Amino acid sequence: MEDNKKFGLVGKNIAYSFSKKYFTEKFSSDLFDDFTYENFDIESINDFPEILKNNPDLKGLNVTIPYKEAIIPFLDTLSEKAFKIGAVNVIRFTKKGNLKGYNSDWYGFKQSLEPLLQPHHKRALILGTGGAAKAVAFALEQLGIFYTFVSREATENAIDYDRINVTTFDNFQIIINCTPLGTSPNVKEFPPIPYQFFTDKHIAFDLIYNPEETQFLKKAKKKGAVTKNGYEMLVFQAEKAWKIWNK
Repeated sequence: MEDNKKFGLVGKNIAYSFSKKYFTEKFSSDLFDDFTYENFDIESINDFPEILKNNPDLKGLNVTIPYKEAIIPFLDTLSEKAFKIGAVNVIRFTKKGNLKGYNSDWYGFKQSLEPLLQPHHKRALILGTGGAAKAVAFALEQLGIFYTFVSREATENAIDYDRINVTTFDNFQIIINCTPLGTSPNVKEFPPIPYQFFTDKHIAFDLIYNPEETQFLKKAKKKGAVTKNGYEMLVFQAEKAWKIWNK
């Protein structure tokens, strides 16, 4: 492998990001002696070209909240899956110097959810409509699970939180939090859903991994739901990103 390979994460308020810690630990072995990983914390996506200008040795990037969709116009091409999803969390710098966008979130989520699935898990509610929610929707399609988006305001593609009731919980056995509600340091927050209707037939999946158990997961677990946080999903998507960069 070539010397001095630099990778990084583009996002906003990402000091405590998973990726930096994960890849820095990965690169600490002798195999990756000249590899580094850096956080690029930017106020606006319009600052992205500055990152490229100031870091000519970049070989690959991850992208996180809130830029997974906004980054797309800055890229030269997209993989087929990233195009279908409409969100990017991995950028590969091609040999020709082009930027190609990929999505490994959907893969990470699918790998993490699949072991929990029982035959009765047929339908899912996706809380949130951002880039991560789009990747989750794509993964659910691959698994043959019907889904509905939930947003603060009803739209053509989403119901609002007020619509969720006991009947909703009867019909949807998987509830996935793709919002940032409950992320550290705002650990007392949680999505406004009627938690009393969770049962042991439900899966509550939270993409948040810090804290390890959010209020969303605690409240669902109290009612017997199977719960899982986003840590394993992040490991799967990070390893997939690593493969993409080293194509």
